[in-house]
Amino acid sequence: MAFTVNDIAQLFPDLLQIRDAGLRERVAAVWDDAIRNGCGGRGWTFDELRAIPFTLLAGPIRMAFVEHLNSCARQCLRIADVLQETFGDRVPVHRDHLLAGSLLADVGKMLEFDKDANGKIIKGAFGDLLRHPFSGVALCYKHGLPAEVMHIVATHSHEGDKVDRSIESIIFHHADFIDFDIAKLLGKRALAAAAAGKGA
Repeated sequence: MAFTVNDIAQLFPDLLQIRDAGLRERVAAVWDDAIRNGCGGRGWTFDELRAIPFTLLAGPIRMAFVEHLNSCARQCLRIADVLQETFGDRVPVHRDHLLAGSLLADVGKMLEFDKDANGKIIKGAFGDLLRHPFSGVALCYKHGLPAEVMHIVATHSHEGDKVDRSIESIIFHHADFIDFDIAKLLGKRALAAAAAGKGA
């Protein structure tokens, strides 16, 4: 049974702020597909999704994947508000595209990540071949997301460093790396604290 918009909004409440109902439905459809077909084809439960770490690249952090996407969506909306208040129409931001892209930027991680025999989240065999910006765009294309949204998904990470990012992609890229750089710092601190504890 497919997850509805309201189901997906349990994970990502800002989904309901997308004004275009058709776009909102397509964002939910991408998540439904990724959740049901990810994890090596076994699918994910909502509880598993809430327990996935934001990144596997930062060591022992207490920042979850779902929290990160919600953080980025909210940062993006606040940044759009500040740009509008400051510059008005001189910096045009398509809020629906920005929000859809921020909620879908990491959807490919549902295919990139897997679980080992002990239930630990790892990068799976699929993820070794295709990072999440690529698989995320494929999922978005399959469900008819606008090119402007796919552009955010495709360019949000270092894959986008050699192209001209849209305004919406620039906003998301920086929100994403605020969380990522903080996660790396917190992971480094946690490792140092653990090492100091072992030496005591």
